Amino acid sequence: MELTKHGHACVVLTKDGSRLVIDPGSFTAPDAMDAATAILITHEHLDHFQAETLLAALEADPALKVWTNSAVAETLGSHRGRVRAVGQDDAFEAGGFEVKVFGEWHEVVHPDLPRVRNVGFLVDDVVFHPGDAYTVPGQAIDTLLTPLYSPWSSVTGLVDWVREVGPCQTFSVHDAPLNDIGHAMMNRFLGPAGPGTGATHHQLALHEQIQLP
Repeated sequence: MELTKHGHACVVLTKDGSRLVIDPGSFTAPDAMDAATAILITHEHLDHFQAETLLAALEADPALKVWTNSAVAETLGSHRGRVRAVGQDDAFEAGGFEVKVFGEWHEVVHPDLPRVRNVGFLVDDVVFHPGDAYTVPGQAIDTLLTPLYSPWSSVTGLVDWVREVGPCQTFSVHDAPLNDIGHAMMNRFLGPAGPGTGATHHQLALHEQIQLP
């Protein structure tokens, strides 16, 4: 399985000719959904989900399927069963990938702001995309995608979450607002110069690919 970063929170997993796209939002490279086999959406925020883009993709490809939480599924409509709502403990097959669902809610941005639903996706028991939440799947994880910067995160919360999940390696996502200095600073906390997470940390450039187990 190959992982490619397509900007901010979006990654594409490729295996046996299938392309699984996760969270193609407003900061995503335009080519992310080219020839997509299936799409996963963690939650409704624009940096993870653009309704017009997804609706156009569903219209253009009658074989395309989307899995997401109940709120996003309601926004998109069922499209004759091609848009499917999933939640905690669900499992399904998407374009040849085995996917498990963990989590229910977005992390708290501020107590005065309403929380939205958020689901995380574990693909082939290898790579976990949490969306915008510090969800702990409770099983062995090889590759953890780490939200590097957001209004709801902190260095303490991020490091402690990675420690609790216990992956072999981590990759930065959710990092579009950062300049080069911000990237260097935040990635340093997750790397060998930081307090330590027990995982090897990586940052991928736009369109950079890496082979996963």
